[in-house]
Amino acid sequence: MKILMVGDIFGRAGRKTFAEITPKLKAEKNIDIVVANGENAAHGSGLTVSTFNELLSGGADIVTSGNHIWSNKDILEIIDREPFLIRPANYPEGTPGKGFCIFPYRSKNIGVVNLLGRTFLAPMDCPFVCAEKIFEQIKTQCDIILVDFHAEATSEKISLGYFLDGKVTAVVGTHTHVQTADERILPKGTAYITDLGMVGILNSVIGLDIESVIEKFVSCRQGKFLVPEKGACIYSAVLLEIDDFTNETKSIERIKIISE
Repeated sequence: MKILMVGDIFGRAGRKTFAEITPKLKAEKNIDIVVANGENAAHGSGLTVSTFNELLSGGADIVTSGNHIWSNKDILEIIDREPFLIRPANYPEGTPGKGFCIFPYRSKNIGVVNLLGRTFLAPMDCPFVCAEKIFEQIKTQCDIILVDFHAEATSEKISLGYFLDGKVTAVVGTHTHVQTADERILPKGTAYITDLGMVGILNSVIGLDIESVIEKFVSCRQGKFLVPEKGACIYSAVLLEIDDFTNETKSIERIKIISE
């Protein structure tokens, strides 16, 4: 089985690039399932009903999210009823939506878990404790378990990777929008990368207009960040190959495509 995990899709340009490249990749590499992080899909912050549907039409099977999931109120219309749209599991009890899903594919059940880091981000329930609880809950129901850890600090992401090594199929980081070059299989068999990167405008500051971000750093004043919609785009992801008989991860391949 081959599973593609795609980094944060940023704005209209990211959605367009995702929809253009994903079907081609699926055909070229015989990809079975696509997991994509959509938390920046709606003009760089959050998801809407229409942008979520656009990601599904573009090739996503499961959509994960992160700290911007609540930026658009109309997401509340669907977050409780869409089976394969998930938000971080370590939000407080009673938060709308769910933190994991189980996606059936042929004879397999694929569990996908979304977690949010705490370092340099708003206080949350512990992602390590939450991950352990979910693993114990779903381990007998799933053949494969994938974790999208939406976190800022590399140390926190790496720590969770080792914490879950041998328990889950893969731990991939999202949130920083910069793809890291540390993809590998950890000692006990879990595939890992610190950050998938993003799908969005290449010549930007993590998806945002360059000058509007520089102005903030120079002036030390918070201005309005602009979201560019034209220009070369980057498509960042990893491809997991999983043994159909043992469910062990055979390889993790980093993918970076520059699209004009």
